[in-house]
Amino acid sequence: MAISFEPQKRVFKLDSGNATYAFLIDSGGYPSHLYFGPKLETLDLDYLHRPMIRAFSPVPEGRPAEEAPDAVLREFATHGVGDYALSSAVVRDAHGNTATDMRYRSHRILRGKPKLPGLPATFGSEEEVETLELTLADEATGVEFILAYSTFRELPVIARSVRVVNRGTATVQLEKIGSALLDFDHCEFEFLQLWGAWGRERVTERTPLRHGIQAIASNRGLSSHQHNPFFALVEPGSSERFGWVYGMALLYSGNFRAEVEVDQGNRTRAQIGINPEDFEWELTPGAEFVAPEAVLVFSDSGLGAMSRAFHDLFRNHLIRSRWRDRKRPLLINNWEGTFFDFDQEKILAIAREAAALGLEMLVLDDGWFGVRDDDRSSLGDWFVYERKLPSGIDGLAREINRLGLKFGLWFEPEMISRRSRLYEQHPDWCLHLPDRGRSEGRNQLVLDMSRPEVVDEVFRQMSELLDHANIEYIKWDANRHLTEVGSAVLPPGRQKEVFHRFVLGTYDLHERLLERYPELLIEGCSGGGGRFDAGMLYYAPQIWTSDNTDAIDRLRIQYGTSLVYPGSTMGAHVSDCRRHPENRQTPFPTRGVVAMAGTFGYELDLTRMNEEERAEIRRQVRWYHQYHHLVEQGQLYRLRSDFDTPGGYVVWAYVSPDRREVLLSAVQPRCLLNEIPRRVRLDGLAPELRYRCDELGRSFLGNTLMNAGVELPLLVHDGDSCQLYFHAEEE
Repeated sequence: MAISFEPQKRVFKLDSGNATYAFLIDSGGYPSHLYFGPKLETLDLDYLHRPMIRAFSPVPEGRPAEEAPDAVLREFATHGVGDYALSSAVVRDAHGNTATDMRYRSHRILRGKPKLPGLPATFGSEEEVETLELTLADEATGVEFILAYSTFRELPVIARSVRVVNRGTATVQLEKIGSALLDFDHCEFEFLQLWGAWGRERVTERTPLRHGIQAIASNRGLSSHQHNPFFALVEPGSSERFGWVYGMALLYSGNFRAEVEVDQGNRTRAQIGINPEDFEWELTPGAEFVAPEAVLVFSDSGLGAMSRAFHDLFRNHLIRSRWRDRKRPLLINNWEGTFFDFDQEKILAIAREAAALGLEMLVLDDGWFGVRDDDRSSLGDWFVYERKLPSGIDGLAREINRLGLKFGLWFEPEMISRRSRLYEQHPDWCLHLPDRGRSEGRNQLVLDMSRPEVVDEVFRQMSELLDHANIEYIKWDANRHLTEVGSAVLPPGRQKEVFHRFVLGTYDLHERLLERYPELLIEGCSGGGGRFDAGMLYYAPQIWTSDNTDAIDRLRIQYGTSLVYPGSTMGAHVSDCRRHPENRQTPFPTRGVVAMAGTFGYELDLTRMNEEERAEIRRQVRWYHQYHHLVEQGQLYRLRSDFDTPGGYVVWAYVSPDRREVLLSAVQPRCLLNEIPRRVRLDGLAPELRYRCDELGRSFLGNTLMNAGVELPLLVHDGDSCQLYFHAEEE
């Protein structure tokens, strides 16, 4: 059994991969954290429970001092009854009071893992996963909290979620609910987060913990460009290969909050969940609320091992798409090649070039619907713009299919334009507040996806196209954040439910499309990487990493993204330097090397390419077909990350699961005069195997490559790059 229970001392021990997670039920009935770290072989762990009795620690009536709520480490923290650190949940009762005191009532251990209704969640077979359900109850209100802990046979991961059920006789309001909390008896950590903005998403930042609260959050309705719903607590001095690391990610695409508090006793409490700002949920008697799932990853071998655990978890236990293990189509997207300025013949001309160069899919981006010549109209009108496309979407798709290409289409399903037929018919269908104006972003408003009739209409329009045209791919965009978040159909006392209901409506639309079109490949997007989160991967196996396709900028963006998300999920394209704001002239081969770290494709006008560029595209296409499996299924090793050092290299490698193949990529962002070749040590190889590299014309022992390293070809210009393929020789 991966989950064990010792009834005398009431100790729970959860073994997941090479890690152990343990807690006990203390004498006050509180689940108290004991341990999360390398795997242990014993249940004799109650000695780790050490109450810290302090001045000004209130004690429950009639109980001993060691049961003071703030004296011990917690699994799920109370509110208003003596634990003054971050609380896990806040329930406002019928009297208007918010004290929330949850204590152990029962538990059960399950094989497998129940689904979370309406929400994304990890999954696994009964042989792969076990789940502990721990029921806590607040006796005063009758509210139950069912905490779920799931273990994975091969991974150092604990998946956690919470279900809140009102077993009482009065209606209550849920004001806060955290998905996972983790307590430590020390504060010897650094806080690692991914922050950013449009065009520079997921920049790594690592700072020492300090006393008080450090937090990252989104209140934008989407997980956002600004902060990713992930953080890690990292031992000082940890690197890619060394040190203890605790990663925490939320499987959610809306408002979130991740926070870490260091208290006066130097204890650390970390938590992640729905952002309590502008959140509230009414629970009538018998009603329940399901919080999003969070996943906790432990590594005692640095950030690299943490990343590979996240990657394996998401690839094998989160992404459901039938495309998960398939070779993704090598596509051309017309957006940066044409923007809105295209017609049917222009698209077909690009398609003919794509077919001749060996590409496999054409994706028609924004501008094909309603009366859409710029971004000021037609969102919500998902019918063809006949002046541009007289043969319709179905006719265009047939022509593209005749060329041997698949066809994909861009949508922005959650948005609406004032200048649209849908807005004229239903002006109350957008998010809005009484007596206030309606803010626009990118000349658009946001549909009220919390309303079932709105989701029904968007699904109807999209299905009308998907039923009659051979559309095999959707790029799902969302180009603004939420404002004036109110719904015309909810009563005043429930308006704080709209943010979460919006996310549930968006998930529901994804679910309905995939149920009706199970072969459909969806790529997520939100102004680039503004909704790159684990929740979205449950529906879309790949997400557009950033609207910034400059290869040198992408090095840093893709590095940060790879801390949590596998290469198979990162939409990455070769684009035209002339379309970049920086106008940086990065060599065409390097643009291919950087894009090949992700799903790979093109975002340019193929009809404008010269013969040299066409020849390079053909070479890149051959490499993609030969090595795509390493990016899609391989283990990522970040070997060098010298983004800003003159003469420094950014080097990464994908190693096949059987360790017999390696694709190594290197880019020099900025050259250094009179530079010498760089040597890099590989990682993740089989020490005893001999690896052949045809580009270098020789073989190496795996042990040699990992310890002495290999000298890379000399890169002498800004943006130069190289790729080396190593394969194990037959014995």
